[in-house]
Amino acid sequence: MALRKTDEADLRQRYPIYVEIGMIITLSLLIIAFNLDMTVNDSFDVQLMDQEVVQMEEIQQTEQIEKPPPPPRPPVPVEVPNDEVLEDDELDLDAFLDIDEVVDLPPPPPAVEEEPEPEIFVIVEEPPQLIGGLSGLQARIKYPEIAKKAGVEGRVFVQFIVDENGNVTDAVITRGIGAGCDEEAIKGILSAKFTPGRQRGKAVKVKMSLPVTFKLK
Repeated sequence: MALRKTDEADLRQRYPIYVEIGMIITLSLLIIAFNLDMTVNDSFDVQLMDQEVVQMEEIQQTEQIEKPPPPPRPPVPVEVPNDEVLEDDELDLDAFLDIDEVVDLPPPPPAVEEEPEPEIFVIVEEPPQLIGGLSGLQARIKYPEIAKKAGVEGRVFVQFIVDENGNVTDAVITRGIGAGCDEEAIKGILSAKFTPGRQRGKAVKVKMSLPVTFKLK
């Protein structure tokens, strides 16, 4: 036999009544809430703190003024060592210049004619002649000791000029052998004497060249 709930135990039948009661209570609470005084009390004051006011000033652009350069320093006075006072010469400004007056000028100095430098000949009609010959020249020349010890032998060629009086000048070595032989050859040539060379019967300067032999015995 199946069991059956009683009408008091069966709650499903009472659901609609409970829902209606809940809705009535809810609406009543909403009405009461809307009717409440929600105005704010005027005694409640909100105090705001004073804020510092910052005043902005407009900054004016300044113009840069260029300063002029400083003046140059004055020159330092230099002390004059001599305290002598020079007197001003008196000028005669009233002097009269006569343009037509003839002024006697001193005569110009006589022109000095420079004598032309004598010409040096290489080939002449009568060449210079060595007085005493080449053998006499060789006999006057001394053989250097250093050349003897070193066994130096050979010929030294000397170029020179024989002037109008037969003297030797401007002697130079054109080919030498060293060891003191070149110096001895020039010394011997400068001590030599020549008969002057002649061109058209007149004594002239002549350029010559002679060999000086150095040979060990």
